[in-house]
Amino acid sequence: MLDRLRRLFSRGAEPPPLADVTLRPIGSVRNRIKEPMSEGWAEVTSQIVLRPELAEALLGLDTYSHIYVLFWPHQIPEEVRGSKPQLHPLDDEANPLQGVLATRSQIRFNPILVSAVALLKVERNVLQVRGLDAVDGSPVLDVKPYIAYFDCIAEAKVPQWVEERARQT
Repeated sequence: MLDRLRRLFSRGAEPPPLADVTLRPIGSVRNRIKEPMSEGWAEVTSQIVLRPELAEALLGLDTYSHIYVLFWPHQIPEEVRGSKPQLHPLDDEANPLQGVLATRSQIRFNPILVSAVALLKVERNVLQVRGLDAVDGSPVLDVKPYIAYFDCIAEAKVPQWVEERARQT
């Protein structure tokens, strides 16, 4: 009987025990942006300076026009991470209340951010990119080539409010 009650009133499936994850940044972002911005990133040029010993891992990356950059928003305080399980995207109450995992907000439980950016140049252990929405000093966790054949999802759908917001910008 007790097991039946637990199933009836449980919050849902519990995940199996989760292992801790430790990441070591592969580099950091260098640009003129010192504070996060909600827009205006499209023309920002940044350098991604990788650890020197990783330079040989960049072989062939210069043949791609775009890459993904995974980075950590280091200016978000620990106590703020995951503090808003629901929010209005872009802090705009005109946008509907959403679960943080249904947004691109930096106030995530594990704020690993990803941006697709234009790759302008590769020189030794430095990548020059345009459009990266990361402030100066942001730790870079990984880079990957953007491959349209795999990464473009033609039938992807977004909520109507996202489409309307995109038309306004």
